Amino acid sequence: MRETTADGQPTDEREAADQDATVQKTSLLALSRRSRRAGEQNAHLESDVETAEFAGPASESRAADRSEGAEMSDGAKKRRGFKQWRRQRPFIGGVLAVLGGIELFFSGQLDLGNMQIQFGIEGLQATVIPIAIVVLALFAILKPTHHVFYGIIALILSVYSLIGVNLGGYLLGMLLSTIGAILVVAWMGPRGPKPGRRGDSGTAEEEGETA
Repeated sequence: MRETTADGQPTDEREAADQDATVQKTSLLALSRRSRRAGEQNAHLESDVETAEFAGPASESRAADRSEGAEMSDGAKKRRGFKQWRRQRPFIGGVLAVLGGIELFFSGQLDLGNMQIQFGIEGLQATVIPIAIVVLALFAILKPTHHVFYGIIALILSVYSLIGVNLGGYLLGMLLSTIGAILVVAWMGPRGPKPGRRGDSGTAEEEGETA
């Protein structure tokens, strides 16, 4: 005879029912775990996609900023180089003398339609003196070691243009070239770097230590 429980059901059937219930519970737990893992993976994928979408424009903007910074740095280097080059020569005086010579040249060359008017002895002085002043001013800028020689000759020609080139190019060209020649002669030589910067202070300290 089969053993029966207090409820009147056989023990074998009760054990089989319990096993079926435990198997179903374990399968349900496994399915819930799998669904949770799948949900977490999907959430991670979505977050990675969002970060990639946000990172794309940000990286592009960073690259653009870097390129702009490189261009600005190149422009700043060129400006600094030009400033250093300008400090090593009588730049302002030479520019004024060049402008004065150009004004003298065009003041002595008047073209009125079919009639051309030239002042001076057969128009020679009105052409030679301005060109000589411009050439001397350019030499003073390009070769600053002989700035006194070039400046004195340019000053003499500028004063003489009052007689030889249409009253000195209506006095304007004579004044510009004379002031420029005076500045070229009075130039005190190449300038050193301005104090107050980090690089300059470092070089000054090194020079003091070597001295």
